[in-house]
Amino acid sequence: MTHAPFTLDADCGTDLHRILIIGGGAGGLHLATRVAATLGRRGLAEIVLVDRYPTHFWKPLLHEAATGHRDPANHHIEYAAQAKRDGFRFVQGELTHVDREQCVATIGAVRDADGIEILPQRRVRYDSLVLSVGSVTNFFNVPGAAQHALPLENVEHAEVFRRKFLAACTKANHRIERDGVRDGVPHAGAVNISVIGAGATGVELAAALRHAIDQLSIYRFHALDPERDVRIRLIEGAARVLPALDERVSAHTDAALRRLHIDVVTGARIAEVGSDALVTGTGDTLPSDITVWAAGVAGPAMLKSIGGIALNAANQVIVTDTLQTPDDPRIFAFGDCAACPSTAKSGFLPPRAQVAHQQALYLGDAFARRLAGKPVPGFAFRDAGTVVSLGPAGATFQTDLGARPRALIVNGFAASGLYRLLYRKHLFGVSGIKRAVLEALGQWLGRANRPSIKLH
Repeated sequence: MTHAPFTLDADCGTDLHRILIIGGGAGGLHLATRVAATLGRRGLAEIVLVDRYPTHFWKPLLHEAATGHRDPANHHIEYAAQAKRDGFRFVQGELTHVDREQCVATIGAVRDADGIEILPQRRVRYDSLVLSVGSVTNFFNVPGAAQHALPLENVEHAEVFRRKFLAACTKANHRIERDGVRDGVPHAGAVNISVIGAGATGVELAAALRHAIDQLSIYRFHALDPERDVRIRLIEGAARVLPALDERVSAHTDAALRRLHIDVVTGARIAEVGSDALVTGTGDTLPSDITVWAAGVAGPAMLKSIGGIALNAANQVIVTDTLQTPDDPRIFAFGDCAACPSTAKSGFLPPRAQVAHQQALYLGDAFARRLAGKPVPGFAFRDAGTVVSLGPAGATFQTDLGARPRALIVNGFAASGLYRLLYRKHLFGVSGIKRAVLEALGQWLGRANRPSIKLH
């Protein structure tokens, strides 16, 4: 497809309806791909995708990147290449301001690692502005949390954790080789890792960590006993792990985590995070060399730069059932950054990839209807179930059966297959079945020449 000349200048836009999508996560990239394939290719709209990073990595797999089980370099999607293939525009940068009267978004300058400007600040006109900027970690103002606990929001965070994890294990392995182990007790230099928050992210990260140290002890750290010398603690403020899911799922997952020799601590609120320890609400001090915060999310601070639109207490954009802001119908928001009303119960839809995926599909159809002058129904979420991976130990899947009072729960191999299918479904949606299958085949062949985990 040959593109017409394109300019970002707000005063030099085309006559086409421009849909400006901010954020290329699971929802944003899917929406850009979908509307480009329909409205874009038919010459009915111009689609522009903005993201601060040049590549896309599926966020639910960040725990695998953090533990070295999956190399993001082999599993990312380049926005520029995707844009060329599917007929939308990609602009790298971060949204810094929105002029709602002029319908202009300001995209900040892009700088390299040395702070040198690569791309200047730019202004982009829009007719419809879609916010899909995801979420950031909510530390809930716990003292020391923002300074000493690691978030897990993107590939950069995953890599920071992975390197700290490898460094801690390297040092511990060296000390044990030097000093030996007495009577099988933990060495004074054992590694303590704390994961705060036992929702899906925390549970998956804890399980992946246990498998990672098992693998690393085979390849590199031969003196390190995975169970004795690396302590993984999963801390949850609620009374059980996975508190949002069925109690049977929680009980099954709790038992599986304990079989993996993960210390599960429930009903424990964190009062303070230090550089090498945590303090609970009851005053207990827990040693922690590396702390990961997976206890909650909030909307990015930059959403406050869009004057005049309502935000909730978690800094999410409040939207109607058509995913439009009540204050400005030209602005849409979906995914983790949006507070979308739930039709099934009071409150808002949870920040899950499944919700963002369905909202992307809905918006793709809604834009087609609007441009055709047709009525647009409200968005209705249909819960297809929740699957939580425990790595090689399996997975657990829960879905509500509408006519039955209790949920259907699947564990083990079948649930693991469903978990892998979710990622393939995402790739099918943004890359097409043929390309996704070829990429999967190439990745499978490449694994035959690489160790099962990143070693450096």
